[in-house]
Amino acid sequence: MAKKTVATLQTGKEGRSSTKVIKMVKSPKTGAYIFDEQMIPNEKVQEHLKK
Repeated sequence: MAKKTVATLQTGKEGRSSTKVIKMVKSPKTGAYIFDEQMIPNEKVQEHLKK
């Protein structure tokens, strides 16, 4: 059962059209670094990283 569920989630082209971007951001409250993780379309990755 579990294998079928995993296989159906991985079908299609949605996984190939987006990228998981992990960005290290400094918290304004504590000064510690946190990781911001987002799924972004491949076309907008460079634009997101410039922010």
